[in-house]
Amino acid sequence: MNPLHDKQDLPALPSLLGEYLTYLSSTRSLSVQTQHHYRRDLIALVRCTIAQHENGNNKISDISLTRLHSHDIRHFIARLHSSGLSGRSLARMLSAWRGFYRYLIRHHHHNGNPCLDVRVPKSPHKLPHALSPDEAAQLLTFNPSSNDMLATRDLAIFELFYSSGLRLTELTQLQPTDIDFTGGTVRVTGKGNKTRIVPVGELALRALQAWLPLRSAWLIPGETALFLSQRGRRIHPRTIAYRLHQRAQLQNLDSRVHPHTLRHSFASHLLQSSGDLRAVQEMLGHSSIRSTQVYTHLDFQHLAKIYDQAHPRARKKPKTD
Repeated sequence: MNPLHDKQDLPALPSLLGEYLTYLSSTRSLSVQTQHHYRRDLIALVRCTIAQHENGNNKISDISLTRLHSHDIRHFIARLHSSGLSGRSLARMLSAWRGFYRYLIRHHHHNGNPCLDVRVPKSPHKLPHALSPDEAAQLLTFNPSSNDMLATRDLAIFELFYSSGLRLTELTQLQPTDIDFTGGTVRVTGKGNKTRIVPVGELALRALQAWLPLRSAWLIPGETALFLSQRGRRIHPRTIAYRLHQRAQLQNLDSRVHPHTLRHSFASHLLQSSGDLRAVQEMLGHSSIRSTQVYTHLDFQHLAKIYDQAHPRARKKPKTD
């Protein structure tokens, strides 16, 4: 059983879980994508509890969830790990479960959080993939004709991604009024409904200025999004991912490029040039600098590669008889 990918026979959610998901949406103002992740992880908790009870009716009560103990949660984590889930996936899942029980303690006077003393198996740390500066330039070096609306829109999207390091959901939520062409900035609403101002580079501003006059041809009444689909609606994140993958192939890039690759590339290249971790943290919208510190590892990889290529004693010479 893999509760992350099995979409068949979804269990009925107890009322407390439904209430918690509503709280995440209305009170905490989490993004739709984050809400989806929470729901998926909480469904895994329900499935594990159903399997433990072995009642076969694909339904449990609120009481069943409130009676879980630490040893139950450890058992669930062990089963999920044996089914193939990585330590990173389990850590995210356990975090969602902890949040649910914190909600019960705060709003329903529940006694204790059964997830607090539970740890997950460690997984090898995987660094995010980033393009090299040359690869980023290769990806963005295309000149749409004045009547090619799709390519003009795509270039504005990709340039803004790389210029300002936005999250995919942040970019899709932008409106034209969020761009300050005079000041060269974009106003971004990130996780937790927090707003930040991020610089926008000259090439991205030019691409946006080329897109805005064409946008009105697709715009439908009531729509306020900066980036539109051909139907005049707010562009879907999956469409952006697909268009970026297509463009990477057209630009002869070997590696698979996805939207977060441009965010990683922005952070890595900025850190390589400035070394200012705090500034990069603010521009990325990270609440903790620990999230930003991963890019110091990317920076070290870049420096190590240069060292290996340039230092006369960096590489082992082949032995001679």
